[in-house]
Amino acid sequence: MNTMAIVQSVVTSLVFSGIGLVMFLLAFKVFQWLSPFSIRKEIEEDQNTALGILMGSVMLGLAIIIAAAIHG
Repeated sequence: MNTMAIVQSVVTSLVFSGIGLVMFLLAFKVFQWLSPFSIRKEIEEDQNTALGILMGSVMLGLAIIIAAAIHG
């Protein structure tokens, strides 16, 4: 494997990682905008386990979708 192929693979990985992080941030912001309460307060201060599990499930689902899109 030559150097250009390695550099291209690293750049591609960084670009897809950035896209994934932006998608996670957008999903969190949309979920926060749609909910009638503060998600951050519920999880951090009130220790709402059910909401934490729900947010984790949303993020895992989004990760699976992004991985499938990258893989083709």
